[in-house]
Amino acid sequence: MSLPRRTLAAAAAALLLTACGSASTGASADLAGAKSGTAPNGVTINLTPDQHRVTTPEVDAIAALVPEEIRRRGTLQVVDSLGTVPPLDFHATDDRTIIGAEPDLAHLIGNVLGLKVELNPVSWENVFVGLDSGKYDLGITNITVTEARKEKYDFATYRLDVLGFEARKGGSWRVTGPKDVAGHTIGTSSGTNQEKLLVAWNDRNVRAGLKPVDIKYYQNSSDYYLALSSGRIDAWLGPNPTEAFHAAQTGETEVIGTYSGGGTDVLGKIAATTKKDNGLVKAVNAAINEIIRNGTYGQVLKRWGLDEEAVRTSEINPPGLPKTG
Repeated sequence: MSLPRRTLAAAAAALLLTACGSASTGASADLAGAKSGTAPNGVTINLTPDQHRVTTPEVDAIAALVPEEIRRRGTLQVVDSLGTVPPLDFHATDDRTIIGAEPDLAHLIGNVLGLKVELNPVSWENVFVGLDSGKYDLGITNITVTEARKEKYDFATYRLDVLGFEARKGGSWRVTGPKDVAGHTIGTSSGTNQEKLLVAWNDRNVRAGLKPVDIKYYQNSSDYYLALSSGRIDAWLGPNPTEAFHAAQTGETEVIGTYSGGGTDVLGKIAATTKKDNGLVKAVNAAINEIIRNGTYGQVLKRWGLDEEAVRTSEINPPGLPKTG
């Protein structure tokens, strides 16, 4: 997957409302009753509660970086989504067990730090409420690094932030930049990074005398995929991992273009998130770099079809999506 190099000052994300995406995806429904699915890279995915997760040994020198209070407790309280965004975070066939790439990475981080991971699925807004209050130590739930968020949180990156345009399969339309969406009807979720990007593209096109985008808003996967299949929207703009996964399950749609969630101003990145200055981010950063080094990080991403969104190294508080003017 290559990210188009197009000129666009990407619109920034608001502090609490934007992410690469937090709405549920139709893939959950598409997987109903199945014990396995297919990742975009062709790998067969185990959908049962018995995950046989990739594990890695504790590293004493990295575990020593964990704040004393958490070390004494022995558990790492990780906040994640409600389990509705395959392949990132969703329910196994028992409708209880949370599985996906992000739980797998959370457990690997816990392995390195010598901590038992406890996943806490909550609604999107409560991710930040819980981090602010100290109820949760770490957020691993598709959180994009933004300059606004860096005022309140520390970040250790672990995946690229890639957005995708999903359309019905078989057409010739492809999206590589703003001009390609002019005159089309495109759905997205309000209050997200992808909405900001689409609005910025549309504003740019209108100023250039091109036809405007007819933006339709949906929050539920059943609604936007029904709109896509019936032709009421030409494409759906959301997080590429969920779209590619959905397309692989149904065979009826395809991703017709990908774009960095940060536009060309900055390469968008997804990061493990802690409350600012709580002392945990250095340990998490070191743990992510350890699993990158020893190969278990790559195993997890390949397992869920996210190979091409891997980072070469985890960074602490890199440049994030800029603030809005």
